[in-house]
Amino acid sequence: MTNTYRIRPYRPEDRPRLLEIWRSASEIAHPFFTAAQLDDQQRLVGDIYLEQAETHVAVDAAGQPLGFIGLLDNFIGGLFVAPALHGRGIGRGLVRHALSDRDGLELEAYAANTGAIGFYRGLGFTEMSRRGTDDNGLPFELVRLRLSR
Repeated sequence: MTNTYRIRPYRPEDRPRLLEIWRSASEIAHPFFTAAQLDDQQRLVGDIYLEQAETHVAVDAAGQPLGFIGLLDNFIGGLFVAPALHGRGIGRGLVRHALSDRDGLELEAYAANTGAIGFYRGLGFTEMSRRGTDDNGLPFELVRLRLSR
């Protein structure tokens, strides 16, 4: 675990780096998406989600983004850390930060993304339900998880 980062609110100037982090992490975590599907999702992340969600950014001592979490009330819309930094406690720190002023958190993760499912279960999230298609109607099973304080 590393303590060489701090968490602060999203700033518009973070957008290019956060989209790089999102894309590199998504290519690893979601290999079942085509490049075109990832392009479409990346546009949504950059044009809508970063601005409209409550987004918190983990940054290093120089202020460079390392990862981020996007929240819609108590729902984690996305959690992404630069792949080279996985396993260093940044994702865990972002979740703890989000939980600090909430009674609990929920999220949906693709069932095929076993790394994410394992990560969240390791933090104490429990499965609530599953659905066979994603928000776009594609046949990618989603697992809904919850963590209570």
